[in-house]
Amino acid sequence: MKKIAVIGAGTMGNGIAHVFAQKGFNVHLIDSNSKALEKAIQTIEKNLNRQVSKGTIDEAEKANALQNILTFTTIKEGVHQAELVIEAATENSEIKKSIFKQLDVNTHPDCILATNTSSISITQLANVTNRSGKVIGMHFMNPVPVMKLVEVINGKETSEATTNIIVELTKILDKIPCVVKDAPGFIANRILMPMINESIHAFAEGISDAATIDQIMKLGMAHPMGPLQLADYIGLDVCKNILDIMHEGFNNEKYAPCPLLVTMVAQGKLGIKSGEGFYKY
Repeated sequence: MKKIAVIGAGTMGNGIAHVFAQKGFNVHLIDSNSKALEKAIQTIEKNLNRQVSKGTIDEAEKANALQNILTFTTIKEGVHQAELVIEAATENSEIKKSIFKQLDVNTHPDCILATNTSSISITQLANVTNRSGKVIGMHFMNPVPVMKLVEVINGKETSEATTNIIVELTKILDKIPCVVKDAPGFIANRILMPMINESIHAFAEGISDAATIDQIMKLGMAHPMGPLQLADYIGLDVCKNILDIMHEGFNNEKYAPCPLLVTMVAQGKLGIKSGEGFYKY
């Protein structure tokens, strides 16, 4: 497998394109927004430069990685001859289903369709295609070039062969695959998001300030980043969306987003990307 397509040129999409290109894969990065594609390539080059400065790659490897990436503004053109497509679009089930319908029509029947979703059902996405055995989750962690984990999620009909291919492919990227079953939030976010949500409740109740809450979790639990800072980094709107999906999926109030989180998202305080969340940037 050498030809990979990535749908979405945002933070996760450009990171996924980066790691595949660095390992010698031919990558088609696809986004309907040409400016987003330009920004993605600039981000990838910046991150590659950082690797060069640290001595983890040399200038030739950087140049090869950049040459391995081509950009496209249409799915039909971009996924031509792809052996694997990884969808990394907005965390919205209807948008993702629309993309998977297009991918099913415009890719070779043997092409594996993966999604980088952090919470949406793999089975539901597979159900809009005619290849449910070849649909799987590849949940990369942010920042993709740095983080080792890839949560590999099997839908109800994902074939063992598909899982094995994705596990081995993940290892080629120098990542560590962890295979889980399809469920709201899977494992990573099923555990992480309630922790973040509870931290927001504690902050909202005035038990402590954001910096202290984060410091307690860093010093006491050896977390590299506190939960409120991490929420800002992820995006408060993304955190709310994941909690909403788990709340609905499990029909359990313990997953309901904290009212303060709901308010902050409504106010446009989304974290780093908006300049303000629990901290100002």
